[in-house]
Amino acid sequence: MNTLEETQQSIPTDNVSFGNVYIMTHSIFSNVIRIGCTTKNTEDYAKELSAQTPGEYSIYFSLPCDNPCMVKKEIRKHFNSKNHVNEFYEISPEAAKTILKREVMKIPLVSTSK
Repeated sequence: MNTLEETQQSIPTDNVSFGNVYIMTHSIFSNVIRIGCTTKNTEDYAKELSAQTPGEYSIYFSLPCDNPCMVKKEIRKHFNSKNHVNEFYEISPEAAKTILKREVMKIPLVSTSK
């Protein structure tokens, strides 16, 4: 029998129609941010992640939009030259926020009207 977490992981995230693209910081890794997408409330999501790891995740910036995981993929292209592992990037949160806000205007999949 699958657990709820296994079931959620099997859902293709590219098909999420509305959610949030977020930038998180972590209390232990001050020079690394996490960029991802979720359909959940981002503050609740940060608390869930924090409960699974040492230290605390905090939401630095969150942007509600259509197709958040596709937006995340587009934004991540701008960070490929930076050191990264999975969703973690060595870039300042402010620089990431600036790029996200600037580039999201160019992506036709985004709607912040909801």
